Amino acid sequence: MQHLIRPCFCREGYSYAKRAEDVAREHGFDRIARLASNENPRPPSPLAIEAAGAALLEGNRYPDERTADLCTALCRYHGDYHFVTGAGMDGVIETVIRTVVEPGGRIVVATPTFSFYGIAGAAHGAAVGNVPRREDFSVNPETFIDACSGARLAFLCSPNNPTGNATPTEAVREILEGIDCLLFLDNAYVDFSAIDYRPLMREYDNLILGRTMSKIFSLAGLRVGYAFVPGWFAPYYQRAATPFALNAVSAAAAAGALRDREHVTATCDHVRRWRERFLTETPFAACPSDANFVMLDVAPHTGDEVVDLLATRGVLVRSCTSFPDLGNHYIRVSIGDDWENIRFLEAITAL
Repeated sequence: MQHLIRPCFCREGYSYAKRAEDVAREHGFDRIARLASNENPRPPSPLAIEAAGAALLEGNRYPDERTADLCTALCRYHGDYHFVTGAGMDGVIETVIRTVVEPGGRIVVATPTFSFYGIAGAAHGAAVGNVPRREDFSVNPETFIDACSGARLAFLCSPNNPTGNATPTEAVREILEGIDCLLFLDNAYVDFSAIDYRPLMREYDNLILGRTMSKIFSLAGLRVGYAFVPGWFAPYYQRAATPFALNAVSAAAAAGALRDREHVTATCDHVRRWRERFLTETPFAACPSDANFVMLDVAPHTGDEVVDLLATRGVLVRSCTSFPDLGNHYIRVSIGDDWENIRFLEAITAL
């Protein structure tokens, strides 16, 4: 019965990092430096844990389909904007695509970047057009605008995964002025940068800012995504959304986490301190980064080779060979806990 499977799912899907437990077992380590998935090494805020525990006591009830408490907490944190939520940023991306893209409709993606935009677009029957970035991984607004002609939706990640660089606000503004479609600006890592795209939401009704609770708020395992959306768009998103997609425990934890600004400050300080060391102390060329990770050019090695070599030294990083329109000689290294970062610097220097 395999002939019933859609062709887009017969190809490679999303590429996951190796499991730390498998690497540890294979090479005889008690613990592995987990620097492959851009996770926050700090545990969740006590306020998030307390709120999640209280919500779990009412786990026999369906969650609020509008996640009103979480949206109220988001307004307290960010200001008076319109918000939608989903099961991780991935869930928000899928729902936005479902809301605006008909089968056969076009979406545009600035590459190299997070592969799920294209995977989700193809899964919904869209025609996906990749727009390569410049040699320095910046976006050419003119080229991007031209590619968006006739498209329904465009994806731009900033700071970009896996390259780490951010797109200047004025370049985003130029794109918004020049396109006749929605722009999904993925801001999963923007908390680690000095750039702020939120004021653009007051000016443009074709902009969506995607955010996640996975990174700065340490809730990767609870899968909470949200987005700033234009007011006109919110009711259509709610109609397209999977019912009760975001569970009550995750939503409560997210609302609790938003109350702990000290957690955010401490995490940012830790990332910026170690990011500078990664950029200056590794023996390979490092790309400038505004995120909680750094991409290294490990030529003449391949990314896969270096991942395997570092694994033998108890360090798990991400090969970038699966990212579209990127060479096979890059790795991505997350900022981890102090001991993880030290082990990485020692291991990469030993290469």
